[in-house]
Amino acid sequence: MTTSKRTRIFFRLEMSEALRSRWLFFTFAVYLSTFGAFVWLGLRESSVLGFTGMSRVVLNLSNALVLTLPLVALVATNQSVVRARANGFFELMLAQPCTRGEWLRAAITSRLVVLVAPIVVLLGFALGYGAGDADALLVPLVVRSLAVALALAVAFVGLGFLISSVSKSPERATVLGLLAWLGASMLHDFALVGTLLRWKVPAHLVFAIAASNPVEAARIGILSAIDPELSVLGPVGFWLANAYGPHLALVIGIGWPLTLGALATMLAHKRLTRMDLVG
Repeated sequence: MTTSKRTRIFFRLEMSEALRSRWLFFTFAVYLSTFGAFVWLGLRESSVLGFTGMSRVVLNLSNALVLTLPLVALVATNQSVVRARANGFFELMLAQPCTRGEWLRAAITSRLVVLVAPIVVLLGFALGYGAGDADALLVPLVVRSLAVALALAVAFVGLGFLISSVSKSPERATVLGLLAWLGASMLHDFALVGTLLRWKVPAHLVFAIAASNPVEAARIGILSAIDPELSVLGPVGFWLANAYGPHLALVIGIGWPLTLGALATMLAHKRLTRMDLVG
């Protein structure tokens, strides 16, 4: 049996577990509730920088997913390794002609499918619903939002598996996952604002601090669709538009989360191959 076939078997096993535990339905319900709320808000008469109708809905939904997706990704992954050690799954797996890397690749792929598939469905629905409108911003905004969401999912799925691989207990994995989400989505903002209020920090340094956080990088990638001059970001936006431009901002918003996710996945794989898998 080849490596790819064993990986596919593990993938089917993980997807079956996701369907049994209703994880796919849970993620879809979370995204759908967010989508429904912003449909009501986005279809009102007011507009934001030329974004009206479905394009405004997709824009607001994308900004909401920047906060929602990391939390769902961490909750879906931070228990994977530590729970498999505790319930004897790894002990059973070690008795089979397979490798730990094959299981990890299948587990990561299944989590990405569970996280991203509902977003594809919802954005596809928005694209189909608004296809009859004369909205030139809708198609590029949907493509941009999907790319940013996928990059963010890769980043936090990798971080979730890394957290799970270094945690000694499910409780510690849960705490570390919540701290990672708070640090990425909330505490980072407060720390950045506090730094700006306390010291006069150069614009390029502010951008570097913000872009080091995958959530902030994703926000920059999405906000670059609103205004090519990035005036919504204030002085940092003007500096970013003049120094790099909105296209490079999008590259950073997609490239850095993908890079971070790849690095976290490599570290998780390295930890998984060296640790004692029998808890």
